[in-house]
Amino acid sequence: MAEEIVKAPMRAKVMRFHVQKGSAVNAKDRICDIEALKMEIPVMAPAAGTLKEVFASAGQDVEAGDPLFSVES
Repeated sequence: MAEEIVKAPMRAKVMRFHVQKGSAVNAKDRICDIEALKMEIPVMAPAAGTLKEVFASAGQDVEAGDPLFSVES
């Protein structure tokens, strides 16, 4: 099994997660939303699999490159 860690594309605030750890996801499912430059940006699953780990929480500020979640396929 391969695990892919999805990182924040830019400095932002995590708004909400739509999926819980351990849930099955499909490629391009909306996993969480971040807010940057007053815009809400969806962050999608890179592949089908299981949401293995959530590294951030709602309300948390993240920097570019910080891990948000991982998907195991």
